[in-house]
Amino acid sequence: MAMAKSYVCGDCGSMLRNLKEAQDHGEITGHSNFSESEEAVLTLVCLECRKPCRSATEKALHTQRTGHSEFVDKTDEQGAVNTEAEMKELRTEQGIEEAAEKMDTDEPEMVAPTVNEDLLKQLEEMGFGLNRATRAIHFTGTDNLEQAVTWIVEHEADADLDEVLLVPKGGAKKPKLSKEEAKEKAAELVLKMKEKSEKDAREMAKLQEQERIRSGKELAKMKNAEVDQERARIVEWRKREKREEAAATARIKVKLEEDRIDRRRKLGLPDEYTPEELAKIEEKARLKEEAEKAKKGSSGEHRMGLKPKPITLQVELRNLLVGLKQKHKDEGDRVTKAFNTILTYLGNIVRSPAEEKYRKINLNNAAFQARLGSLTGGVDFLVKCGFEKDDASGFLNMSEAQVQVDVLNLAGGEITNALSNPFFGVL
Repeated sequence: MAMAKSYVCGDCGSMLRNLKEAQDHGEITGHSNFSESEEAVLTLVCLECRKPCRSATEKALHTQRTGHSEFVDKTDEQGAVNTEAEMKELRTEQGIEEAAEKMDTDEPEMVAPTVNEDLLKQLEEMGFGLNRATRAIHFTGTDNLEQAVTWIVEHEADADLDEVLLVPKGGAKKPKLSKEEAKEKAAELVLKMKEKSEKDAREMAKLQEQERIRSGKELAKMKNAEVDQERARIVEWRKREKREEAAATARIKVKLEEDRIDRRRKLGLPDEYTPEELAKIEEKARLKEEAEKAKKGSSGEHRMGLKPKPITLQVELRNLLVGLKQKHKDEGDRVTKAFNTILTYLGNIVRSPAEEKYRKINLNNAAFQARLGSLTGGVDFLVKCGFEKDDASGFLNMSEAQVQVDVLNLAGGEITNALSNPFFGVL
C-alpha cells in the first residue's frame, strides 16, 4: 500500500504538507474536507538563498524579485505523513500539558531570611532568642526596636515562635497552582512566545523587504548606468562617424579638384578657369539653382494638379550616365572604358572644333561598338551632347555650327564626376 505524503483540501484542491497546515487552512478558509494524498507537495529550493518554493509560479516570482535562477527539486525527499502522531502533537497544544505539570511539581528552594543585623543584635541583648527576634524583624519588615518588641509580645503564644524561620529563595513562597491554573499559565507563556515569534517574523519580513527595496534600487541604478554608458558610446560613435564622413568628403573634394585639373589638361586648357569660364560656371550655378527651385515648385504643382516644368540638360545627362552604369552594373571595367571614350570624343571637339573627323563617328565601327555603341544609353548621351544620328549613312554627325563648348564641358564634368565618385549610380 502506497504511503501518504501530503494532505489535500477537498473543497479547493490545495496541497498541504502536514496536519498543522491543514488546520491553519481550515481556520482561514472554513474548509473542513481534508484527506491524505500520495502526491508530495512540490519543493523547489533556491540554491542562493535556500528559500523553498511550492509551485512554478512562486519560483518565477522569486526569480523576478531576486534574480536567483538556480533551484534544486527536493520534492522526493519529503517523507510520509503520520496523521496519528500529528493529531497527538496538536492535542498537546505545543506542550502545554507538559509545561503545566512541570509548573505544578516545581518546589522553590528554602533559605533563612535576611534581616537588619543591628536590630537583631539589640533584640538579642534584650534577652530575646535568635529565632523569635528574626521572626519579629522579618514579619514586621521594620528597623524600629519598639515595633519588633511589640510583635514578639503579641505573638508570645505562637507555637512556632522559637522555631527556625525558612522562606523561599528570592522572595515569599508562591501559592501552589492547581492543574487547571497551571495549564492556563502555560498557555499564556506559549501565547507570549508565539507573539514574540510573530513579532520577530514581522521584523525579519520588514528587514527582508527593506533589503529587497535596496537591491531593487541598486539594480535600477546599475541598469541606468548601463543605459547612460550605451548612450555615451552611441554619441561617441556618431561623432566619430561624422568626422570620418567629413574626412571622406574632404578627400573626394581634393580628388575632384585633381580630376578637374587633369581633365582641363587633357583638353589643352590651363589649370585654372579663365574669366569667361568663371562667368559660365556662375551662370551654370544660377541655372542649377533655378532648376532646383523649379523642381521644388514642381512637387507643389503636382499636388495642385499643375503641369511640372521640364528638367534641365545637366540632369538629363546625369540620368543617362546613371542608367548606363545601372544597366551594366556587373561590367565595371567596360563602363569605365565607355565613359573615357565619350570624354575623349568631347575633348577632341573642344580642342579642335573645326576638325570634321572629330565631329563624325561611324556607328558600325567595331572598335566603337566594343567601347560604347553596344552599351545601353551610350549613343543617346552623344546625341544629347549635340550629335545627330543619321540612320541612312550609319553615322553620328555634328556640324561646326552645332558645337556648344559649354554643353560639352558640362557633359565632360558629369562624366568626370561619374568616374571619380564611387557612389555614382549606386544610391
